[in-house]
Amino acid sequence: MVKGMKKFVAATMFACIAPAACLHAQQVDYSVVSVPEESGNQFIQITSDADRVCLPIVNRKSNRIDWLSNRILDVSVDGQHLAYLSARNNTTNIFIKDLSKQGSSIQRTNRTAVLDFAYSPDGKYICFSETRGNTNQIFRTDAKGGYVCRQITSGNQDYSPVYSADMKQIFFARMEMKNVSIWSYNMENNFLSTFTNGMNPYPLQSEPAYVCTRLNAAGKSEIWKINYETGTEECIISDPQRSFTSPVISPDGQWVLFVGSNAIDGGTFTYMNTDIFVARLDGTGMAQLTYHAADDLSPVWSRDGRYIYFVSQRGSANGTANVWRMNFNY
Repeated sequence: MVKGMKKFVAATMFACIAPAACLHAQQVDYSVVSVPEESGNQFIQITSDADRVCLPIVNRKSNRIDWLSNRILDVSVDGQHLAYLSARNNTTNIFIKDLSKQGSSIQRTNRTAVLDFAYSPDGKYICFSETRGNTNQIFRTDAKGGYVCRQITSGNQDYSPVYSADMKQIFFARMEMKNVSIWSYNMENNFLSTFTNGMNPYPLQSEPAYVCTRLNAAGKSEIWKINYETGTEECIISDPQRSFTSPVISPDGQWVLFVGSNAIDGGTFTYMNTDIFVARLDGTGMAQLTYHAADDLSPVWSRDGRYIYFVSQRGSANGTANVWRMNFNY
């Protein structure tokens, strides 16, 4: 089951330095970079511990695992910069790192509690959500300079903003009572529209549709494809034993990348964790890409579709999270 947005402040939603408390954590070795099941992949660490990369909270209890599914990574339109969420001075903000250089990152927002974000398709803007009191509000800011923000929503529990391909709408998830649904904000006339239940919306480029996460009756999360003009709804990724969240469509529109739960047999115990999966857009050809005992979360594609960036504690003996890159071989 995936954690929806609740009335948390950002500090409670991200484990930014220490690993999240979890069952049998003392028996799990994060220090290795990869495991034998990942032998076909090359893993490159992109950030350092000094970047203080946020790790979404993961909660384990017995054979159940819950995690925050918000997207906290994105790659610039030119493919040269990585944006990530970082915790510094008791705040969480978006920082940007030049992928061609080693060194420090540039702070892109000057807020208190940024939750998640996405670049606009033209690369000029970043839309993000931020916790303010008992609400989560959506803003837009320039992707390259200045801290001036345009407020998009207010007074609600809104998160996971992402632009439509034509930049006419910003899709987002809104929590009301115990229900989460997909909404959109029209950038031209300021109208708000509501569509259907779900979270983690990600629009397609080739048709008026988006993929999103939904909970089924058994409490497992699935990946759905929703056409918001015809109303057609199709479940494309589902498993009675697993939950799936955070779908992201590949640049060529052929693949969907997502996070899934996974059970690791530790011999004397079963350890639940999160891994990265991929499937074709129609749900066929699903493959598990990572198998590490670390929590692999918030995956995004490189702009050419050759690589996948994600957050993980792998390679760190003390469980510190960093951004990693792996190759996509399909």
